[in-house]
Amino acid sequence: MNSEYRAERFKGVMTALVTPFKNENVDYEALASLADWQIQSGIDALVPCGTTGEAPTLTWEERLKIIKTCVRISNGRVPVIAGTGTNCTRSTIAQTISAQACGADAVLIVTPYYNKPNQEGIARHFEAIANNTDIPIIAYNVPSRTGVDIAVSTLDRMAQLPSIIGIKDATGDARRSEGIRTIFGARFNLLSGHDETAAGFMLSGGDGVISVASNVLPHVLAAMYRACKNGRWSTVRYIQDRIAPVLKAFSLETNPSPVKYGLRHRLGLSDEVRLPLVPVTSETAYQIRTALNHLGGQIEKDGSEAIEDWTRTPELSASTPLAWRL
Repeated sequence: MNSEYRAERFKGVMTALVTPFKNENVDYEALASLADWQIQSGIDALVPCGTTGEAPTLTWEERLKIIKTCVRISNGRVPVIAGTGTNCTRSTIAQTISAQACGADAVLIVTPYYNKPNQEGIARHFEAIANNTDIPIIAYNVPSRTGVDIAVSTLDRMAQLPSIIGIKDATGDARRSEGIRTIFGARFNLLSGHDETAAGFMLSGGDGVISVASNVLPHVLAAMYRACKNGRWSTVRYIQDRIAPVLKAFSLETNPSPVKYGLRHRLGLSDEVRLPLVPVTSETAYQIRTALNHLGGQIEKDGSEAIEDWTRTPELSASTPLAWRL
């Protein structure tokens, strides 16, 4: 498989899946239902075992079973991008090899956290993984969580390896995609990891978003991506304006506790998280419910198509709520 084909598969809206728990155990049945609903709602890839999936609290066996569950449910409909990053290069290589054996189509690898390596250490970490595995790799840059940022020069060095096909940038700086795109052209996928700035990121040259909010609003984020791709600025503005209160509510406490509460309100899933995380406070829960309920009610037709229909008629979109229940 050549690198261009590899990269082409991993564009669009990809959901950073939560890991449902029930009585402190992974609820694989709930995970399967959530993954299938995501695909039916127009999501372009599933991303289990990342930050939103509470990966640091998962055992090795749980990670592999979660990946296998997503691969089984997808059944080739969309790629599965497994989070395999740790702050130990050897462990990351082992987990990446195991994820590929489970059927993952690509892996998402976060920069080593806590150790805080310098740029040489970051580059050598990813080079070692790429040289010891045979699966597409998407680097995950989230300085607010890890304490380190990937410099553009380091990214350029990493991009020389054919299997490193892109980056998930969760800095919240939408201008980075434009600058990186200028340097790398089309040979490197640029994915936003920050819902609040995802539209600006994509309009500035980004190829998509690995989204937290799409756990709850998959059809909405799918519509926003298509609108960005097709230059429908009124649709982008409409969606941004309507979901801004939801994104604000989701940021009130540490991810994924807020979005798990959103899924409880949306689908009736458990909002259980593993320590050291805890469920959201009653005040945050109220803010999330209020923001989601303000979007609108249930609609019969495909949600993303309905959104686009409304924005083609300005006088209708100005007064029509953003339906979020499918």
